[in-house]
Amino acid sequence: MAQRIGRDSSGVFIIAATPFTDNGEIDHDSLRRLVDFYAGHGVTGLTILGMMGEANKMTPEERRAVIDTVIDQAAGLPVIVGVSDAGMRNLTDLAAHAMDRGAAGVMVAPAAGPAREDRIEGYFRAVAQALGPDVPMVFQDFPLATGLPVSAALIRRLSSDLPQMVMLKHEDWPGLSKITALRADEKTPGTPRLSILVGNGGLYLPQELQRGADGAMTGFAYPEALVQTVALHRAGQVDAAEDFFDRYLPILRHEQQPGFGLAVRKHVLMRRAAIASAATRAPGPKLGAIDIAEVERLMARLETRLAA
Repeated sequence: MAQRIGRDSSGVFIIAATPFTDNGEIDHDSLRRLVDFYAGHGVTGLTILGMMGEANKMTPEERRAVIDTVIDQAAGLPVIVGVSDAGMRNLTDLAAHAMDRGAAGVMVAPAAGPAREDRIEGYFRAVAQALGPDVPMVFQDFPLATGLPVSAALIRRLSSDLPQMVMLKHEDWPGLSKITALRADEKTPGTPRLSILVGNGGLYLPQELQRGADGAMTGFAYPEALVQTVALHRAGQVDAAEDFFDRYLPILRHEQQPGFGLAVRKHVLMRRAAIASAATRAPGPKLGAIDIAEVERLMARLETRLAA
């Protein structure tokens, strides 16, 4: 069984895409190959059934099947499972299945509703109580998708009060100051440390690492870029980490287009032989001929830079 996440967890927990066939069915053969692809590029762990994993388009039975396939194939590599759901019973049932199968923890985003911090705080306290103290939890802070800004003060209060809230998936944008504030809070005696892994494709990863982030939790189709950047930074080679990462910025930026980037990511993963089809499940984005030509050119230019 994989080690569970904790307040000192670090590295790269890649956000895994969910492969579909051209007919819209989950492609479990490609899913197994994708797990091997990520593991082969040195990721610390996997995060599945997130927003970019298209979990909201799956039935409960399909989500369980994805959990089973990934954890079996991961062979001990830590797997965090996204369990966000409009219904608390659905959330806790999926979390129980994930933890029974050996997940390293679960990820929860704020539930839809009014953008009031008292409501968000009450929701997470209810989730923590429903899950119990033995289920490590990741707070997914992604206001661009949820429409729910969350202050550093609320994140700190929840992390301090809820022992199982051990990690923040930081995807606020702009959000560098939030990392700084959270790390400053930890200098106060008695304030527990919070693991901070960053998203947004890794677009700001070098700066986020310099602010105190512990690594990345995002789905960029070149996971080796994230892994090597984090490794160089850990080794104290801050400029080298940023120089290395800069090579990937053109295609990373292209992959970060809201509402469209998942199709780019899946096309790159397909071209890298990680999955058989770039299909997203309907309703989802699809690349046209000109879009594909642009992505192919970006990939070719990246290969040229890496070979130089």
